[in-house]
Amino acid sequence: MFILLVAAVVVQRAAGTCRNYCNSIPINYPFGIDDGCGSPEFRHMLNCSSTDLFFATPSGNYKVQSIDYDKKNLVIFDPAMSTCSILQPHHDFVLSDIQSALIPPSSDTVFVLMNCSIDSPVLNHYKSLCFNFAGHTCDELYGACTSFKLFHLLSNSTPPPCCFTGYGTVKFMSMNILDCTHYTSVYNTDNLKGVGPLDWLYGIKLSYGVPDTGCERCTKSGGTCGFDVETQALLCICSAAVNATRECGAGSVSSTAGQKPWQRTSSFLLTCTVYYSVSVFGYSRQSFVTQFQRD
Repeated sequence: MFILLVAAVVVQRAAGTCRNYCNSIPINYPFGIDDGCGSPEFRHMLNCSSTDLFFATPSGNYKVQSIDYDKKNLVIFDPAMSTCSILQPHHDFVLSDIQSALIPPSSDTVFVLMNCSIDSPVLNHYKSLCFNFAGHTCDELYGACTSFKLFHLLSNSTPPPCCFTGYGTVKFMSMNILDCTHYTSVYNTDNLKGVGPLDWLYGIKLSYGVPDTGCERCTKSGGTCGFDVETQALLCICSAAVNATRECGAGSVSSTAGQKPWQRTSSFLLTCTVYYSVSVFGYSRQSFVTQFQRD
């Protein structure tokens, strides 16, 4: 009975396929927080904790603030990034090659390199990498934010240089090479002309494209778009034990292909439990008959 109870619990868990929420943030294609869900290109990029959703990169995990599926962007926040209210030691923001290609920072995300040395490459040979950011200046930034006023205090005369630049700069040059002590990033910069630093939106907005794999057809049939975890072949996940190549319903095929390891384990455990139960019942019945004949 205990084995049957354990098997029932495991199978009940297997009845759930792909979670479509992480706390209050909806999880839709092409993303997934369970292996085998979403698009294989975005595999392992998101992970869900009991309190937050995180975007995983080679430089660390960044809290996801929002996902806009209509505009196809995702806003993350770097806890090691300086803002108007806190000054943090410099920290490199690094994406993998796949992430840089599939979900790079949007064109309206600006990286601000602060307290740069006069020998910084972006102030010399690569000064063309710095651009005018909606008419804002380094002096305005240093003067408006409490945390950045320190740069004013430490400078003897004029405040140290800063650089408004794009992701390509921090992608190919680390903060040590850039010779700037701190950085921050701001998004939705197209709407920040005439808006002071205290009201800027601090964070990194990533833009992505959705692979055209026929997912809409799968979704309309009641399925969830996913993939085989071993071959990465695209699947329409209809239930914990039934997958289809394109849509649920008549085209569905019962298969363990594409199931997560714990789903295959639960099926195996259930099979073993049933076999064990039948064997024990058969053995007990035979023993009873033999004992009855002896008596």
